Amino acid sequence: MLRDWLWLAQTPGIGAGKIAQLLSYFGTPEAVYFAGADALALAGLSQREITALSDKDLTTADTILEECDRKDIRITVLSDAAYPDDLRQIPDPPPVLYYYGRLPDLTKRPVLGVVGARSASAYGLTSAKRLGYQIGRCGGIVVTGLARGIDTQAAEGALTADTQVIGVLGCGVDVVYPPENRYLFRDVVRNGCILSEFPPGTPPYAPHFPQRNRIISGLSDGVIVVEAAEKSGSLITADLALEQGRDVFAVPGNIDNPACVGSNQLLRDGARLITCGWDAVQEYLHRYPDTITEFHGGSHTVAEPAAKVASPVELPAEEPSPAEPKPVPIDVEALQGSVSADEFAVLRALKAGEKHIDELIAETGLAASKALTALTLLEVKKHITRLPGKRFTLATK
Repeated sequence: MLRDWLWLAQTPGIGAGKIAQLLSYFGTPEAVYFAGADALALAGLSQREITALSDKDLTTADTILEECDRKDIRITVLSDAAYPDDLRQIPDPPPVLYYYGRLPDLTKRPVLGVVGARSASAYGLTSAKRLGYQIGRCGGIVVTGLARGIDTQAAEGALTADTQVIGVLGCGVDVVYPPENRYLFRDVVRNGCILSEFPPGTPPYAPHFPQRNRIISGLSDGVIVVEAAEKSGSLITADLALEQGRDVFAVPGNIDNPACVGSNQLLRDGARLITCGWDAVQEYLHRYPDTITEFHGGSHTVAEPAAKVASPVELPAEEPSPAEPKPVPIDVEALQGSVSADEFAVLRALKAGEKHIDELIAETGLAASKALTALTLLEVKKHITRLPGKRFTLATK
């Protein structure tokens, strides 16, 4: 029953990770509700946790249900078919989600989380808005925290492209935070949904935001960091994404701007460098071939229809034009000494032809982090070209 889910989720001192453990052992929240102290001890709970679960009062659960009904807030729980499947797979999925609007189908389109600094530069804000727009035009869904700065701009850009947006909050969905985003919240609800694991009326509280970040990454195929300081919540989201097996992308930032230190560090550590939405969306072309459209900010790469000819006209034969020279790969051996040993190992592996990143790691014997760093640097130096599907090839001359 829904009341059992709400009771379990609201039991003090029993977090999402512990709830996942309980559900694995007992099967359902109802079974947890009726479990005695001995059974809870066998499930691995501490005495403090057993004491907390001995309180069987359902008043809080009933109050939440009444409030959701009054405010038209929807609820989905971990066992529901509507619950996002990718989020269900993380180690500590939220047992209950509250949301306004309509939860998009996340199985048919690429989902990109966009995060970054609240106090972002003009460059960062412009980049975030452009990325949100481009992701939408490419067929993607944007997930963001709707905080000030990067989050807000990414959501606004996506809405301009008329794509679906998911806003994940660190407070109740009926609490507009920051307050100046009231109209943005309204527009997000119209084009997607605002969701939270916290019940209605929960105020914004600092420890809630790191918890919120695991939902952003858990819903996403990949997370894009636009601007992030050396220690920021955006880096927490990137770390969570890696732990959950998601891709991490980053926009290169001004090396003299402290707000970009963290995001530039991600690039040095192997995050995928991107400069437009298509750079990220194309990574999922093999997974969603029917819903992705290539878009680079100006116009679609769709051929113009052939012009109709009123009547056939015989044209004089044209002289054959000289064949254009066939592009040849760069000379790998000539680069020895101008690149690092790791970079040279990658270049030599690519001499035989394009390869998937996993093949490169296996052939070079490099650790994944070192291989990713080498690939990023080689791409920046224009010695290699990245292809869709995490494949790479030597650049041509």
